[in-house]
Amino acid sequence: AWGRVPAKERSARLRRWYELMMENKEELARIITAENGKPLKEAQGEIVYSASFLEWFAEEARRIYGDVIPASAKDRRVLVLKQPVGVAAIITPWNFPSAMITRKVGAALAAGCTVVVKPAEDTPLSALALGELADQAGIPAGVYNVVPCSRQQTAAVGEVLCTDPLVSKISFTGSTATGKILLKHAAGTVKRVSMELGGHAPFIVFDSANVDRAVAGALASKYRNSGQTCVCTNRFLVQKGIHDEFVKKFAKAIEKELHVGNGFDAKTTQGPLINEKAVEKVEKHIKDAVSQGASIVTGGKRHSLGKNFFEPTLLCNVTTKMLCTQEETFGPLAPVIKFETEAEAVAIANAANVGLAGYFYSQDPAQIWRVAEQMEVGMVGVNEGIISSVECPFGGVKESGLGREGSKYGIDEYLEIKYVCIGGL
Repeated sequence: AWGRVPAKERSARLRRWYELMMENKEELARIITAENGKPLKEAQGEIVYSASFLEWFAEEARRIYGDVIPASAKDRRVLVLKQPVGVAAIITPWNFPSAMITRKVGAALAAGCTVVVKPAEDTPLSALALGELADQAGIPAGVYNVVPCSRQQTAAVGEVLCTDPLVSKISFTGSTATGKILLKHAAGTVKRVSMELGGHAPFIVFDSANVDRAVAGALASKYRNSGQTCVCTNRFLVQKGIHDEFVKKFAKAIEKELHVGNGFDAKTTQGPLINEKAVEKVEKHIKDAVSQGASIVTGGKRHSLGKNFFEPTLLCNVTTKMLCTQEETFGPLAPVIKFETEAEAVAIANAANVGLAGYFYSQDPAQIWRVAEQMEVGMVGVNEGIISSVECPFGGVKESGLGREGSKYGIDEYLEIKYVCIGGL
């Protein structure tokens, strides 16, 4: 029934949902901070970002255009229609418990699909709060559905969503390992899939870079949400000529500008990690790096505030053989590798089997074109450390995923193309 609602009406309901999110942004932000510890200022930013996807796709709902194709015969007319795929299962992570839902659901509802959202077991309340506002916005019952579940039930619920023939589409954001499992399940009924999986983002600083701007970008890219985002920098590659200056200024910025604390404290920039397991992974990566010759410039241990808090950490003398440069840390750890040539940096950056985001700083126009085209990632930030935007396609290459979210391309993930041939004219 939702798919038969006129696009203008679907647009109006999505627009009203957006307005209600903005009217309730403080309360919604406080839910995020309470659920995952994200500093309140960041949580407020997430809600504005989250709501913007509903606004964007409310507008895109009225721009789902088909085609008329010149026919090869006089008595035929050829049309292309775009129609909703059907029920979409939406499986989302804890690190952006609101935005990862609206980026998918906004597109799905705009296209005329209904959704079943399975939020992360750590952060179900944000999904339920969005459901309450969807109801207030006049989105009919049964269009936006939420299925919270425990950690113990997550695998079973995910399998049902991926194998039930009533579900036509799976959209997942999370780890590459989990994404591969869901892909196997979805293959049995040949479902449409969108996968936004793990990253291992390189951040290259060339000798030609503005070092102060590179440090500011590095700080934003690495330590947002305490390093717990899929597009966070995981490997810093700094050219020999400016390496020492960059490390010194980066350490100073970390010590001066980052404040670990309770997410509800106004001065906090670094909240807790999501759980004990996350802290243990950061510790493991630091221990491995130091055992192989890396040096701790600043940080390096758990914070005195509690077991899930960790000091923002910077390592130098890092090599590509260390765990922190081979695996995604997903925590407040910045390892710096020194390199000599552009070709060396690009080779290190592209050595990973994933490719979500990548960043580099350079003021050489020729180098900017060369490196941007050579980086094997879905998104490139040139002299920018934060690149996510509702207007731009979000997604990766290699084992970082399938499909794109946001932008004018995001709605295509929820549409089928139907060819209609009318004969006998």
